[in-house]
Amino acid sequence: MSTRLDRETKTLRAMVALYCRGRHRHQGLCSECIILRSYALSRLDSCKFGEHKPTCAKCPVHCYRPEMRAKVKEVMRYAGPRMLYRHPLLAIQHLLDGRKKPGKASR
Repeated sequence: MSTRLDRETKTLRAMVALYCRGRHRHQGLCSECIILRSYALSRLDSCKFGEHKPTCAKCPVHCYRPEMRAKVKEVMRYAGPRMLYRHPLLAIQHLLDGRKKPGKASR
């Protein structure tokens, strides 16, 4: 069974790929989406909540820079509904994770 952070990483990667393919018409990732994905993954790696991390929308600590947060919101608005068709298991797990209350910080 994968850990919560592993699932979050897979979900983030899948959402950025769906967004880039749909909006930028790239089969891989364009340079803008590579930068966004790298930034988001670095924020995920340094999340103080660790395995008890809530979804970003429910997080009490907003660790993204405002411009990157806006870009990630745009990606999630586009890719979120499409995840049910392309990656149903990740989408359902993300929805369930979003219903959980935020845990205590592990650091």
